[in-house]
Amino acid sequence: MKAGRLVSILLLLQTRGRMTAADLAAELEVSVRTVYRDVEALSAAGVPLYGDSGHAGGYRLLDGYRTRLTGLTAGEAEALFLAGAPGPAAELGLGSVLAAAQLKVRAALPRELRAHADRISGRFHLDAPGWYADADDVPHLPAVADAVWNSRVLHVRYRRWREPTDVERRLEPYGLVLKAGRWYVVAGPGPRTFRVDQILELTASDEEFTRPDDFDLAAHWTAYQRDFHDRLHRGEALVRLAPGTGLPRAVEEGRDEHGWTVARVPVESVEHAQGEFLRLGTDIEVLHPPELRERIARTVAELAERYGNPHAPGGD
Repeated sequence: MKAGRLVSILLLLQTRGRMTAADLAAELEVSVRTVYRDVEALSAAGVPLYGDSGHAGGYRLLDGYRTRLTGLTAGEAEALFLAGAPGPAAELGLGSVLAAAQLKVRAALPRELRAHADRISGRFHLDAPGWYADADDVPHLPAVADAVWNSRVLHVRYRRWREPTDVERRLEPYGLVLKAGRWYVVAGPGPRTFRVDQILELTASDEEFTRPDDFDLAAHWTAYQRDFHDRLHRGEALVRLAPGTGLPRAVEEGRDEHGWTVARVPVESVEHAQGEFLRLGTDIEVLHPPELRERIARTVAELAERYGNPHAPGGD
């Protein structure tokens, strides 16, 4: 809608400063001609918005001009308060800052939107970590966050999974990612990804680094996850799945005469696949590779013998 687009232009100029018509058009996914018309409408409404020509030109607001949050929709107000994660903010040392920011935003909202925000806060709570994992101890997280924010080099002693396990590293921290309750720092050169809870010692330096202009943290993390899964699942298994049974990343190849689905499934290893497939019990049959089928058959036979004979080793 045009009203929402006009508010977006105001907020973009307020937060980013000078922007060209082409920049605004790309951000709002409209034509440059539409931006020209919207700018004229804002000027006619008395908004102190100025346009400069030339190589360094663009639109800007008069210094000191601030718009209020009356352009928020009910859904946007709800999303704003739903996105406030107090746990991660507290780990970063920003718990009180988040609370103060939400208080200020709430005070600036119209009464009807304030009710929406209060409703979402009272009915939804985000808790990222899983049930069966203890919370990571991340004593160095605030220092890492400070280095990310101020583009400062870190010298760390880091514990990795392969030998030698404890290594010294110089990090140029580009950004932090919270994934399933676990913090990761993406750092150059590379960039490479490190678990913050595996940093054993940390020394912050006064050395500054330049973050690459074209580095996009969200895009990098998406690519990193995709590459991680591709490297992790190097093997493949051919299986039959009972009706209604599914497996992540399975590629269906058809159905047999009994209504079972024949599918190919990427697997990390024979050992890992054995544990994952046994969880499905009789709802899965491994057809290939032979070593995986034999391992599962042997395990099932041993279980049948153990539970069928109470006097067998390990029985009661």
